[in-house]
Formats: sequence, C-alpha cells, structure tokens
Amino acid sequence: MNEKNQYAIALFSLLGSMTSSLRDLAPILVVVAFFQLVVLQQPVPNFVELIVGTLFVLLGLTFFLYGLKTSLFPLGEAMAYAFAEKGSLFWLLLFGFALGFGTTIAEPALIAVADEAAKAMANGSIIPNTEEARDSYATGLRITVALSVGIAIMVGVFRIVRGWPIHFVIMIGYAVVVVMTSIAPEEIIGIAYDSGGVTTSTITVPLVTALGVGLASSIRGRSPMVDGFGLIAFASLFPMIFVMAYGMLY
Repeated sequence: MNEKNQYAIALFSLLGSMTSSLRDLAPILVVVAFFQLVVLQQPVPNFVELIVGTLFVLLGLTFFLYGLKTSLFPLGEAMAYAFAEKGSLFWLLLFGFALGFGTTIAEPALIAVADEAAKAMANGSIIPNTEEARDSYATGLRITVALSVGIAIMVGVFRIVRGWPIHFVIMIGYAVVVVMTSIAPEEIIGIAYDSGGVTTSTITVPLVTALGVGLASSIRGRSPMVDGFGLIAFASLFPMIFVMAYGMLY
C-alpha cells in the first residue's frame, strides 16, 4: 500500500469518526434547542459563540475518538500481549499499577472535582481557607484517588490471571464501602462516591479497557468478553474506599 492510499484511508476514517461524533451530539443539540426555543421561548444567547463552541466540541470529540482507535486501544492491547508473553506477573502487576496511577492523576474530571472539594471543605471550615491549604487538600485527594485506581487495576489484573469470578470481588468491595460509609465523616462520603465516578473518564477508560481485553485475549482459557471487562468496575470501587479513609485520617 503506497503512502497516498494510506493518507486516503486515514482521511476516510477521520471523516467516519466525525460523522459518528455528530450523530452522538445531535440529541443534545435537539434537546437544548427545544427547551430554549419552545419551552422558554427565548432567543439563543451568544449565538455565534455557541456555534463556534459546538464546532470545537465536534472537532475535539472527533480527534479524541480517532486517537483512541488508532493509538490508545492498539497500544494498550499490544502491551498486554507483550507482558503476558514475558510471563512475569510482577512486571504485569507493576505495569497495571503504573497505568492506573498515571492515567488517573492526569484525569481532567478528577482535577476539577478535587479543586471543588477543597473549596467546599474550606468554606465549611473543615480546612483553613487559604490557597496553600486548598491546594494541599486537592493534591492529597488526587494522589489518594490515583493510588486507589493503581491498586484497583493491580487487583483486576490479578483476577484475570487467576480466573477469579468478578462478582465475588465486587461484593466484598461494596461490603467494605457500606461499612466505611457508616463510620466515615459525613463531609467526605459524597466526595468519595463522586471520586469513584470521575476516575472512569476520558483518559483512564480507554487504556484500562484495552489492557483488560488484551490480557484476557493473550491468556489461554480466558475469554475477552467474560474476563477482559470489569477493570473499570474496580477503578470505580476502590476510590470510594480510599477517599473515605483519606477523610478519616485527614
């Protein structure tokens, strides 16, 4: 295949991603337009800025999805295959921890939630209302969540290798969440539950999913459908436990 054909295929794939992104955004645009024009019966404010912003969202989502298909998913699966062939459980678990920690600490949603949590804690006089105290609390929260996701991916990888049923591990984990919810400070419970959600966002999900599917595909006797998925459930569960512990210790 010559270089011109490769560029044509890449352009065609990119246009396909843009069409898919536009189809995904269409329901949101229809709902907003309906309530703005029919229910509120008001003109759209800042119409030009709204159109420009929507185009940026469309382009950003298009390039993000295209990047996932051409880079992150293949990379995660390829590394999972390589570690499985290497046959070293230690390096595989270490890679899982590093992947979970690295993707979570850079997660934009977690950064935003940690900053808002620090402001709420400061306004509620839980921590001093100073920039240094807020930054320290937000940083500590981000590191706690990142550590929890790293350990969660390690547990998930170990489960795939050993072939443990996922529901037993999940049941034990949520039993711990219920117990900790009853003894953790009230101020941290909501933050802990939200932390479990924000970790499963744009950066973490693609790489972790690719790791699980690639690992299950490369181990004899494991099913990518049955064993490859479920890592994201651990990445949502463990932060709740760790953040409540962080609140109790802080």
